[in-house]
Amino acid sequence: MSHAYTADLLRRALENRAGISEKKMFGGVCFLLNGNMLCGTGEDRFLFRVGKEQEAEAMARPGAAPMDFTGRKMGGFVYVDVDAAMDTGLESWINLAARFVGNLPPK
Repeated sequence: MSHAYTADLLRRALENRAGISEKKMFGGVCFLLNGNMLCGTGEDRFLFRVGKEQEAEAMARPGAAPMDFTGRKMGGFVYVDVDAAMDTGLESWINLAARFVGNLPPK
């Protein structure tokens, strides 16, 4: 799967949400909610910013793995296998990330 394909999946899922913008980050395409990173594309996977408080909940879901962009685990961020995210509902992943990111001050 390409970044373009996974970005299109996220773009369609986010098209009716207010405050969404798009930016190239982390080697892929990221979507921001009120200027704060919400989700994006990784190499053949999605990336969601769930916050450290929701990280255990996110990691318990199928297809989730810690984000290790630079070889170090980045707390509060998770990679999710595309097929697993689509099987369990992409919208549920976006909602989990939005619960955290939606409470951050706008940038």
